[in-house]
Amino acid sequence: MGKVGKVAVILALVVAVVVVAALKSRKAQKTAEDHPTAPQPAAGLPRLVDLGSTTCIPCKMMAPILEDLKKDYAGRLQVEFIDVVVNPQAAKPYGIKLIPTQIFFDAEGKELWRHEGFISKEDILGKWKELGHDFGGAELPKIERWEPVRKDTRTKDEICYLCDGDVNPRTAVVVRTGKGDVRLCGPHCYFIMYSCLTEDRTGFEKKVSVTDWATGEPVPAMEAVYLCGADEKSGRPWVKAFADRDAAAKETRSSGGNTVTWQALGENELSHRCGFCDRAVYPVDVAKVVAGGVHSYGCCAHCAMGVAARTGKDIEVHQPDGLTGEMIVVKTLDGSVASIEPGTAVAWFGMRKKPDGNWGSAGCFHQGFFLTADNLKKWLEEHPFETGKIITIQQSLADKMKLTPQQIQKACKIGECAPK
Repeated sequence: MGKVGKVAVILALVVAVVVVAALKSRKAQKTAEDHPTAPQPAAGLPRLVDLGSTTCIPCKMMAPILEDLKKDYAGRLQVEFIDVVVNPQAAKPYGIKLIPTQIFFDAEGKELWRHEGFISKEDILGKWKELGHDFGGAELPKIERWEPVRKDTRTKDEICYLCDGDVNPRTAVVVRTGKGDVRLCGPHCYFIMYSCLTEDRTGFEKKVSVTDWATGEPVPAMEAVYLCGADEKSGRPWVKAFADRDAAAKETRSSGGNTVTWQALGENELSHRCGFCDRAVYPVDVAKVVAGGVHSYGCCAHCAMGVAARTGKDIEVHQPDGLTGEMIVVKTLDGSVASIEPGTAVAWFGMRKKPDGNWGSAGCFHQGFFLTADNLKKWLEEHPFETGKIITIQQSLADKMKLTPQQIQKACKIGECAPK
């Protein structure tokens, strides 16, 4: 090869190298445009990135949580929201599959954990704590009582077997059993108990006697006539039993109401049930629950939350404050609490010591939600026999979501009708 030929070869090689380098540069630039580098965290701060939109329902429910985190932990935690619809390029480095997705980064920008779907504020803080970053959070005041503040001097005959309320001698119901008589404060508590029985109910009503309102004498429940009405202010139903139809008619002139048979009374009493444990309820007494568009009830605040566990659906609970009756509204999403109005609301978990020494639920009549911890304290002052502790409403739901289908099926059931 001549000198000119060698020069031509060298020039060709140089051109080829330049072309390849240029192509690589353009490819790198294109890659960088398609996959921009994720923004780096603020110096020394862990970072939470939420990728979502302003249109999807779980994303909307994440928005106030992100704002709370930004406000409550400013200077300690960097919180970032990326709208993947408005800015899809910014989302590409994170490789998400669905929205919303939350990604947890340490202070050096290393991904620690990611979650898909809605996640509550409490679960976010709990996960950060697992990852070694304890941001604390709003702590509950310590409100608990393990001994009644006053001794209950009532006799067993004066205490309702079901609700622990006072037994009015004029409305008492007695159920005869092989272990003794069971006394209840009135027909409503009887039908609650009846709705919770697990034993064969055939002929059960023959064991039941009610009290004649006029004479105070016992009457077989199936033979009595019942006068039913409702309190003018509260709307709560009341029931009075009579051995004589004429005596019932006479009572209507002073208290109003309508007379019905035992069968009709039972059908009415059992027509409304708790959506969690299936016990009979008066709608005026209980929480209103919407699950998947279907309206139901919760016989107590905690059973209301249990509707989410029983149905597997998102729910909306309207529960009156146990002290004032003001409404507390709780919404869930994917088995977690999505929102609570007002945000100051707390729960009381009524507990009672069992014969074996362990503590367990005191039953539905001893549970409640309260707008504030101060309302709970005032309620406890008015209920000196109550024992238990304050918990969060989130914990109330979490406890129910842990139950197995078998446990839910047995919830609030009474294995046998027997005196305490």
